[in-house]
Amino acid sequence: MIDTQHFEWKQCLIVRVDIKMSCGKMCAQVAHAAISAFERTEAAARRSWLSEGQKKVVLKANDEQLLHELTSIAQLHGLPAALIEDAGLTELPPGTITALGIGPARSDELDKITSSLPLL
Repeated sequence: MIDTQHFEWKQCLIVRVDIKMSCGKMCAQVAHAAISAFERTEAAARRSWLSEGQKKVVLKANDEQLLHELTSIAQLHGLPAALIEDAGLTELPPGTITALGIGPARSDELDKITSSLPLL
């Protein structure tokens, strides 16, 4: 049985809210961030997160600069991070930075970086 009261592991997905994206586009960008960050995570951390129920938290970023800053901070802390750049095939110009995935990682480590961000 999964303990839903306490998660030691989670993944943080941060999406820009200063650019116009449809709901579907935003969801796709968050999904890209989730998968890309997961692929950069060490096997032991992936297993722990998967066995615990795959907690994910989706947060807001007000601009591109914040996503770059968070990426740098995550990397300095040794956390897997994936910055998402749109291909420009639908709603956005090519190269638009849309989202960031960090983790899966220990919740307390992610909280040091993302606790000030509002939930989406």
